[in-house]
Amino acid sequence: MDFTITPEIDDMRRRISRFVEDEILPIEADRANWDEHDNIARSALEPLRQKAKAQGLWAVQMPKSAGGQGLPFTAVAVCYEEMNRSIFGPVVFNAAAPDDGNMRVLEQVATEDQKSRWLAPIVAGEVNSSFVMTEPHPGGGSDPGMMLTTAKRRGDDYVINGRKWFITGAADAEHFIMLARTSDDPRRGLTAFLHAADEPGFQIERRIPIMGPEEHGGHCEIVYEDMVLPADRVLAGEGLGLRVTQTRLGPARLTHCMRWLGLSKRCMEIAKDYAQNRHGFGVRLSERESIQIKLGDLAMGIEMGRLLVMKAAWEIEQGRFAKKEVSMAKIHVANLLHKAADVAIQINGARGYSKDTVLEWIYRYARQARLVDGADEVHQMVLNRHFTDEDREFWNWDVAG
Repeated sequence: MDFTITPEIDDMRRRISRFVEDEILPIEADRANWDEHDNIARSALEPLRQKAKAQGLWAVQMPKSAGGQGLPFTAVAVCYEEMNRSIFGPVVFNAAAPDDGNMRVLEQVATEDQKSRWLAPIVAGEVNSSFVMTEPHPGGGSDPGMMLTTAKRRGDDYVINGRKWFITGAADAEHFIMLARTSDDPRRGLTAFLHAADEPGFQIERRIPIMGPEEHGGHCEIVYEDMVLPADRVLAGEGLGLRVTQTRLGPARLTHCMRWLGLSKRCMEIAKDYAQNRHGFGVRLSERESIQIKLGDLAMGIEMGRLLVMKAAWEIEQGRFAKKEVSMAKIHVANLLHKAADVAIQINGARGYSKDTVLEWIYRYARQARLVDGADEVHQMVLNRHFTDEDREFWNWDVAG
């Protein structure tokens, strides 16, 4: 594993960094540019997106043939970290969840006709999308095998019935990837479907209030009642829903971590700047050993997270699922983000708890990081299962050749 980057990737990283500094942070600093859900208002977002497109910074994760920049996954890690120096960065570059993961899975498993209809508008930024999997108790959550939403074959169509919740981005989405049960087969019982927001049988029952700031479209509870979808809406093939989720969720978990590293660095940046300028009892805060220990510990944690993320990204580039590596990165970086926000608030004191900085935004956002795409405990169980199966081979080195 060689984590050096090419001059071309470094140029992309630097251009993204300048764009965030010069274009996005000034927009973020003016609360008039925020919407009622603590996200960037659409009126402020669209001009930034046009500038990002014009500068060749749009959808860096997608192949050039699909309208992106064609970066390899390790390069995506480098760029996403820079994008999320701003809380609004990823959505400006069309690199935010859930569109990011949805574009990636559609590019990998959709037919050419499906890509033209369902993928291309998302890549172009013309529509938003949503991934519809999680259900209220006793339905499927971290365990998709518990899924209760059904898709029953009726001639050339499927009839969908069920309830989903905490579906990110649903209120603003026009394109949906939805998982439903088509049989009781434990491995091939789920199927993924494509549908639009305006089709009969689909209803958003409520936008669920949450503690943190929201993505565009919030987190919604959805009801399917006798929705009829033709067979050409099946994604990847009947019974291959688990394959779709595995294809999507592994890299999506890792891209979350890439972005969270950027937010963690922003927390440290705000804390460092304040500590260097705030005096108390005759000394700067930054001269106090307790502050130095806190910031040094955070710096180490961020670097550990970067290495875990890059190792997992490299594994995925080799064509592997990288399940262990993704779980390790997900656990560490999610907890790191929460810690970074907490430490930065503590150093800033009342200022950190106020809305004078974005620290309180990041703190509220960070608590969900340990839940989304698998709670800490689920990933710890995954790691234990790998250790049980592999014993000392859990820790190994790739051998050249």
